[in-house]
Amino acid sequence: MTNESNRLISLDVFRGLTVVGMVLVNNPGSWAHIHWPLEHAEWNGWTPTDLIFPFFLFIVGVAIPLGLGKRVERGDKFKALFLKILYRSVVIFLLGEFLAGFPYFHFSTIRIPGVLQRIAVCYFFASVLIYYLKPRKAFYAGLVLLLIYWMLCYVGNPTDPYSLTGWFGTNIDKKILGVSHLYRGEGVAFDPEGLMSTISAIVEVIFGFMVGDYIQKKGKTYEMVTGLFVAGVAMLITGFCWDMVFPINKKIWTSSYTVYTSGLATITIATMIYLIEFKNVKGGLARFFDVFGKNALFVFALSAFLPKGLALIRIPDHLNEKGEMIYTNPWNALYQKVWIHIPGDPRIGSLLFALSVITFMWIICWWLDRKKIYIKV
Repeated sequence: MTNESNRLISLDVFRGLTVVGMVLVNNPGSWAHIHWPLEHAEWNGWTPTDLIFPFFLFIVGVAIPLGLGKRVERGDKFKALFLKILYRSVVIFLLGEFLAGFPYFHFSTIRIPGVLQRIAVCYFFASVLIYYLKPRKAFYAGLVLLLIYWMLCYVGNPTDPYSLTGWFGTNIDKKILGVSHLYRGEGVAFDPEGLMSTISAIVEVIFGFMVGDYIQKKGKTYEMVTGLFVAGVAMLITGFCWDMVFPINKKIWTSSYTVYTSGLATITIATMIYLIEFKNVKGGLARFFDVFGKNALFVFALSAFLPKGLALIRIPDHLNEKGEMIYTNPWNALYQKVWIHIPGDPRIGSLLFALSVITFMWIICWWLDRKKIYIKV
């Protein structure tokens, strides 16, 4: 796949579907009213929401052959490639930190780990391993990393290695990053994007690369799609079996979680390639997700920036019982004035607000696509 005719539309659709899932999950009208598929698993196990982040990392890996591959073919030296990889990683990491601190930037308490930060770190280390070790050895290195992480979890706390309070990585995050810079959504200082769980997440990118490299080498053939399905099912079964001794867990990104979600991602992209590239199913739904996929990083950043930015605009709403003015803001107004009044289950109005945000984002992405504007790093 070295020319435009061989471009995988299905990869953009897959990326777009994942971005839409992220926007849907992150923008409910009310966090108190969410349907269960849009919530993370409480601890072990997974929900559809727990597939979004690993799919992001997997897609990052699938796209690496398209970037590094061309540079390797041109004979670019490692130094030039390393600087490009480093530049992309630093920009994505700093964007994540900007969004974490915006709009007040309290540097003493700003959260250091995060989604974009993890994407940046995983992309950097996976890319370096892949270039330096080459695909086959990088794959084996990934397997070793998964086993090392499993060993570290157990050795770190043999009596209770996979629990919120027993997982070894939190103490390391506290010592290196500091308690004030960690996520507190679990009621304690614990970060689901911490340092140690990133070891396993890096392998998600490596597995994605292996799939992307396989697609590129085999081309758009039925042999390629069949191979992806077989590999996906094999990883799915392996992850499920590993779950029996090393539970599938997104919050500490267990090795079984990496293998299992990589299997699901491989089956998903194989299905999309079969439907879109072979059966030419390119209707409105595929086009809807395609425009998101072409500007995925922009949508991610915008969906994080807008709620915080528009919350700074205070609009007088009504007086409370004490005669005090209650304010709203442009972001919450639609939910508070319209969707919250939908009769029946309050989760319906909350979901409709999230769908409204997706529609708004799609209009922007559609316009950018029409203008051939693609914001990338």
